[in-house]
Amino acid sequence: MKIEINPGLGAMAKESAMQPKEQLLEVKTQTSGLFIGVPKETAMQENRLPITPDGVALLVNNGHAVTIEAGAGQGSKFDDRAYSEAGAHIAYSPNEVYEQSDLVLKINPPSMDEIGLMKPGCSLISALQVTQLTTDYFQALNAKKITGIAFEMIEDPVGSVPIVRAMSEIAGSTVLLIAAEYLNSNNAGRGIIMGGVTGVPPTKVVIIGAGTVGEYACRCAIGLGAEVKIFDNHLYKLRRIKQELGANIFTSTIDLANLSDAIKRADVVIGALRAEEGRTPCVVSEDMVACMKPDSIVLDVSIDQGGCFETSEMTSHSQPTFKKFGVTHYCVPNIASRVAHTATSALSNILTPIILRANELGGIEDMIFAKEWFMKGVYCYKGSLTNKHLARMLNMRYKDLNLFKMARF
Repeated sequence: MKIEINPGLGAMAKESAMQPKEQLLEVKTQTSGLFIGVPKETAMQENRLPITPDGVALLVNNGHAVTIEAGAGQGSKFDDRAYSEAGAHIAYSPNEVYEQSDLVLKINPPSMDEIGLMKPGCSLISALQVTQLTTDYFQALNAKKITGIAFEMIEDPVGSVPIVRAMSEIAGSTVLLIAAEYLNSNNAGRGIIMGGVTGVPPTKVVIIGAGTVGEYACRCAIGLGAEVKIFDNHLYKLRRIKQELGANIFTSTIDLANLSDAIKRADVVIGALRAEEGRTPCVVSEDMVACMKPDSIVLDVSIDQGGCFETSEMTSHSQPTFKKFGVTHYCVPNIASRVAHTATSALSNILTPIILRANELGGIEDMIFAKEWFMKGVYCYKGSLTNKHLARMLNMRYKDLNLFKMARF
């Protein structure tokens, strides 16, 4: 039996064959996990670590391999067993950590010897500590085409610097406890309590800098009952502190007459200015320190960026203080290391999500060019210095990172 085909159906079939058809969009597949190395810190009695065992477990569960040098977490009270149970490989030499790591996580910048051990073309996330580094350091990184990322310059999507904020909160809260320690008679201090008691005038605290360190130092000082004066040249910061703390705090711009008078009467002076152009401005002269009360306390939290007291000299946790003009100076750069367990947890809470996000985007390099807030932390990229301020300070050539970004597309 012959079957007749409707001519209309044939025409419709031919017409549909010529029409465009939907195709599946190519989806970028997630890259394989990173080999992450966490060496033991060796500089400046550093007790912090960039990641906790919980952070390691999260990374390992997402396909990353983590190698931690044996004993790295001892100072922050995280033992090797905790890291091992979280899935980390425990290495018994720094060579093993550096040589196989695509990404190295550190607190302090690596030494020249440590740079020599690093895998060519790897990425490094650590502090930068501009005032401590030389041209040779950056040349060594560039010779190995290492991508250097300063965690204190990494921003978040809303424009703040989360690691600086976290460490500043810790430093501001801790610095008042340190001041109380050195005010007591057992440490040859003035023999006064931090704060005050009924019938006795309160301790006088001067804070120079109304940023995060100044804010948290002020919170603690007010809570202890001290009389607080805050100086800063940014009126919006002074206004913010008065609004947030809701206390009748004395605030002033850094006027030398008012500042000098306040320092002369103070029991505790805290330097908490943050560098805006590479080095902290020095606003307290030797003459002003010389006029302070005998056995009063100067705490220069800004010492890692040059310090804001003319009399400041960097100290360490083993020898934290010295006296000048009869005034005790505390100038330890890594105050947060005194509470290393808390600081490590804070760092891990910030860095772990960043690494996970980077892997989702294709890796550290893709993260740099996809997220401008992360790009701001990059100072070296594949053999070139990419930070304009560093280049000017060290008289080195640099390349704008945006040029690399344009070349990728």
